[in-house]
Amino acid sequence: MSNDLFWPAENETDPGDTIPLPGSASWGAGPVVAARPRRPWRAPALAAGLAALVFGGIGVGVGAEIAGGNSTPPVSGSGLTVAPASARVAADPRSLAGVAAKVLPAVVSINVQVNGGGDTGSGVIVRQDGYILTNNHVIAAAVGGGANITVTFNDGTTAAATIVGADAEDDLAVIKVAKTGLPVAVLGSASTVKVGDPVLAIGSPLGLQGTVTSGIVSSVNRPVGTSDQSQNPFGGQSGPSTVIDAIQTDAAINPGNSGGPLVNTAGEVIGINSAIASTGSSFGGQAGNIGVGFAIPVDQAKVVAQELIATGKATHPLLGVSIGDATDSNGTPLARVQSVLAGGPAEKAGIKVGDIIVAVGDQKTAGAQAAIAAIRSHQPGQQVTVTVLRGSDRKTFTVTLVDASTAQG
Repeated sequence: MSNDLFWPAENETDPGDTIPLPGSASWGAGPVVAARPRRPWRAPALAAGLAALVFGGIGVGVGAEIAGGNSTPPVSGSGLTVAPASARVAADPRSLAGVAAKVLPAVVSINVQVNGGGDTGSGVIVRQDGYILTNNHVIAAAVGGGANITVTFNDGTTAAATIVGADAEDDLAVIKVAKTGLPVAVLGSASTVKVGDPVLAIGSPLGLQGTVTSGIVSSVNRPVGTSDQSQNPFGGQSGPSTVIDAIQTDAAINPGNSGGPLVNTAGEVIGINSAIASTGSSFGGQAGNIGVGFAIPVDQAKVVAQELIATGKATHPLLGVSIGDATDSNGTPLARVQSVLAGGPAEKAGIKVGDIIVAVGDQKTAGAQAAIAAIRSHQPGQQVTVTVLRGSDRKTFTVTLVDASTAQG
């Protein structure tokens, strides 16, 4: 196994948005390669460590105003040259500063206080009446009560929050504050994202609220398996594993960024920052950015958010197979069907034990995690094509996914 670990890096819809629905597939046992200790950035460690920060990208400065024009002379004093207020203009919406200024009001810092400790993550306002989307692992310690959640808005005001719904399989949650008229983020679509697109990551890395970092989309449809290999920082057992069909980015993401938005240059949210790859620890016992971060595609996130707001729970698509990793003679990773649920969608479609799943829709699936992530990007009730190799034959089946909670067997 590689020494690389996937750590948690710890949206809004206009009230009129309709949010369709993916979820997480129930696949049976399959190897989860990477590890994720589900812990946001622990705020109390920040003050002692700021002087020793070595993380790249923390110092990105973003302002809502820029200096402009020469019609008014600058004001000099104390050795500084300062543009007068009359010479300042609104940030150019075509610049990264303009994008940041557009999105920052809808991004919040989330603090969970329990047992005398505190941890900080990020979130994005998804409805004007107080609904905020974040990662499940950011607020997991507060599920079931016994913890206080405080939200800090971009203007510095704070409010108590309650959990509306949390889904560990998708690593998404919605919390709510008793406020109305809040600024909300515009949700885009991850389906149009291309490798090389410029993006911004916004959140509270290391507890530093309102931090903006820039980068590009490094990959799409990246299957990322994350699981806890440490105790919950508030006590209790490690959380469940999660496999996401992620957007990969080199925008700096660090502990505390979890739950914050990844946005495009139109200021639209395209993902929820959730995990980072790390080869080790370097600050306060937690891993830092090495330019490999992952976000949950917004198409899936907004669907889960809609369900959590409506019912407090999320549905998960079921294919009805257990799969495992295998390799061909060249060492190429494969996703082999190990068992098939009797009466399940896969069996009804004609998929059999021993089949090698090579594609779900038009998405190739090299290995079990890739197949799991591809199915989890769909919704119960959706029809998907599953392409398999059976011996030397290539076969394609149309499968109607069902809700995992209603499946029998």
